[in-house]
This record gives sequence, structure tokens and C-alpha cells, in this order.
Amino acid sequence: MIAQQIINAVSLGGVYALLALGLAIVFSIVGLINFAHGELMTLSGYALLASLVLGFPFPVAVLVAVSCGALAAVAMERIAFRPMRGASVTSLLLTSFAVSSLLKVVFQNGISARPQAVAMPGWMTGAFSFGDFTIGVGPSISIVVSALALIALEIFLRRSVTGTAMRAAAEDFDVVRLMGIPASRIIATAFLLSGLLAGLAAMLWVAQRASVDPLMGFTPVLKAFIAAVVGGLGSLPGAVAGGFLLGIIEVLLQATLPGAIAPYRDAIVLSGVIAVLLVRPQGLIPAVRAQRS
Repeated sequence: MIAQQIINAVSLGGVYALLALGLAIVFSIVGLINFAHGELMTLSGYALLASLVLGFPFPVAVLVAVSCGALAAVAMERIAFRPMRGASVTSLLLTSFAVSSLLKVVFQNGISARPQAVAMPGWMTGAFSFGDFTIGVGPSISIVVSALALIALEIFLRRSVTGTAMRAAAEDFDVVRLMGIPASRIIATAFLLSGLLAGLAAMLWVAQRASVDPLMGFTPVLKAFIAAVVGGLGSLPGAVAGGFLLGIIEVLLQATLPGAIAPYRDAIVLSGVIAVLLVRPQGLIPAVRAQRS
């Protein structure tokens, strides 16, 4: 029982970490909290559903869905946010809310306001045993995929020229532009990575719930935003740490709280977030820019 709860906690934390990292990548470079990030997740879920309905093999459907999330993020940056470049933070924030609301309406009226069942492969609902422990296949895959995605992103940011430019831009974007590195390319790459992470998180989320609806991305992205703030807004390691911490706390509270207190789980979690921020206002792992200020 304890092992299963730990697996569930790390699995949920991995989804939050992927989403929080997507938010942090964009914020560290553009200074924008993209609240339309949840709709990228929802779009990927619908792309998976459409691919399966069209008869695509499951691995191909997953690839199509994740690609749709990444390409939609690039399109979102080009159409909605690039014309607003140089605008105030408030204007950018309102733009992200407008894009989010528009996409919700499109999903609700163009597809359906009701949840749509997604036919996941039977092997994803199974489980395997280690001695006395029984571990679900779905949560195990979620942990592995999250870990591989985070490792691959770390390698990209550390070893590639574009990744190095993105890390430099996260510390001082103005200096990077003065060095002749195209700002549009760096920002577009940041949105591409955020959409890719949102697509991966959507696959893990749908795998656990086997359905998709227009509001699917709202709650997990809200939790991911909280995780990013706790970890240190704009800090990539902080976003990962905050995501896993929030997932672990949620699952442990769900498993240990008495029945009468269980409905107040989210309130307890948010109280813990406030306590952390009172002690460390800049988050657990502050961004380099925050440390300099």
C-alpha cells in the first residue's frame, strides 16, 4: 500500500513537473505566465482522441498528439504573442487569458462540452507485482516518461547551441540580443519546448483518466503554476522540484487525511504553499535573475 502511494505520488508529481517546466521556460525568457498552456494540453488530448478514432496505431497517435501540442504552441506565439512583444506584463497576461478563453469556446462548441472517452490500450490498465507489492503499469510509465523527458531537456539545454542560448537568455535576455542571437528564434524555441512538455503531460493525464474534455487542462496547469511559484518562478530546477513536491503532498494527504477533512485537501495544500513562501519568498530554488535583484 505504501509503495503504491509512493508510485502514485511520483507519477502525479512528474505530470506537474512537466507542466511547471513548460511554464517556467517561457517565463524565464519572455516574462509571461502563459495561462493558455492548459489549452495546449487539452488540444493534445483531442489530437490523441482523433488519431485513435482514425485508426492510427497507439504509438503513432501519441506522436501526432505531442506534435500537435508543440506546433500549436509555436503558432500561438506567432499569432498572439509576437505582435504583443514589448507590451506590458499586464497586456501579455490578458492576451494569454483571451487565447485560453477562445480555445475553450472552440473546444466546447466545435467538439463537445462533455468528456469524451479515449480508448487506451488494455496493457496500460494492467499491473505487475514485485513480491507483495502491486504496481500499476500506467503510473510506472508516467514516471519513466517524465524522467526521460526531463533528462532529455537537460541535455538539450546543456549540450546544444540553442539550449545554451536559451539558458543565457533566461539570465539576461538583453545581453543575448546584443550578441546577435535572434530573439524570435529563442522565443519560438521556448514556446516549442513548452508545447512539447504540455503534450507529454496530456498523454500521461489522459492515460490515467481515459477521457478528454474542454476543461481538462485547467486544473493541472493551475497546480503547475503553484508548483512553479513554490519552486521559484523562472527557475527550471525549481519548477521540477515544485512539481514533484506538490504531487507528493497531494497524494500523501489524500491517503492519510480522515474522511471528514479530506474535502479540504486543496486548502491544506495551499496553506502549505503560503507557509513555504513566507519562509522563502523567492521559492525553493530561486532563478538566477531573482538572486541578482
